Amino acid sequence: MKKKLLTVAVTGALLTTGGLIPGSGTVLAGDNGANGPNYNGNETIKNERLHSYEEMADFLHKLDQRSEALELEVYGQSVKGRDLYLAKIGAMDEDKPTVLFLTQQHGNETLTTEGALQVIKHLTSNGKNVKNILENVNVLIAPRLNVDGAEGDVNFSLDDYVSGTHTRYNANGVDLNRDHVDREQPETKALHEEVLQKYSPDYMIDLHHQGTQVTLGDTGELVSGSILYPTNSEVDPEVREQSKKLGAVVYNAVESKGYGLLSKYPGGTAQTISRNGLAAEYGISTLLFEMRGMADHYREDYVLGQKSNGYLIQQAVTAMTATLEALADGSLESADPSFWDTLPESNYDGE
Repeated sequence: MKKKLLTVAVTGALLTTGGLIPGSGTVLAGDNGANGPNYNGNETIKNERLHSYEEMADFLHKLDQRSEALELEVYGQSVKGRDLYLAKIGAMDEDKPTVLFLTQQHGNETLTTEGALQVIKHLTSNGKNVKNILENVNVLIAPRLNVDGAEGDVNFSLDDYVSGTHTRYNANGVDLNRDHVDREQPETKALHEEVLQKYSPDYMIDLHHQGTQVTLGDTGELVSGSILYPTNSEVDPEVREQSKKLGAVVYNAVESKGYGLLSKYPGGTAQTISRNGLAAEYGISTLLFEMRGMADHYREDYVLGQKSNGYLIQQAVTAMTATLEALADGSLESADPSFWDTLPESNYDGE
């Protein structure tokens, strides 16, 4: 396929269009027609409404300047020399649990970062429950690991992409979520040496996107996302159990919103993937969360237009805030992981 003709501009408004945020007519993932709200070559893709790298950096720096709760750290640089940011929020007390939220290892999986920026802003406010979270949890948010791919600033052509603005791979054409053993790329090397090894998180949610046509088993119902705990055989059983409890917290929070429908992601066992590798090497309880649809891809059936963006951003916010609250009040420990035994696995109906 050839790249579609699109207007690409930089405006920086955080995208919440579509009327799908709670309180404004939320719908289930599949309620906008037989295939749900899709791109299908008909819907405008306005990726310029997402935060560009410069806008994201400006957003983070402004919050850092006005908030005593936030410490913004540059922990490395990308292939193209862009700074990699880490938002540190909370007491940073070694006796408190530490959670890491990681977004956009893949540059075309964008809405998770939009959600993370909302969470950072919330945690620098005087909002409800914020004080309790900051007193009881060390929060690390690494928004947009693949900063070059998210800008389309790479050493290969994007002519076959739907919009030609975002790519899964870093500037060297490497999938960063397959580089957690060798760590040959500067982005993953910095993440391990300056974040994981330095701050020793206890929990991590790795936020991604998947295709648009993922269904709940063979029911035909389109899901809003899929989740999975570490499945590598070298992961300590207690780490895996805590990961499953983390999944229970996220599952219950998302499903209770009315617009969420989650399946079990059919992921592999390789340690090169962060979900497995970080759990096995560092003993971090990890959860993969795959949101529906991507901002750009060379497969049209992976790309989602604007109609679903609002509820998908909110889904990411829900997952992160529910995790923080469960860690702050200790309720994660009593979370029931038995739902995993009956959670249907994802099925993909795309071509």
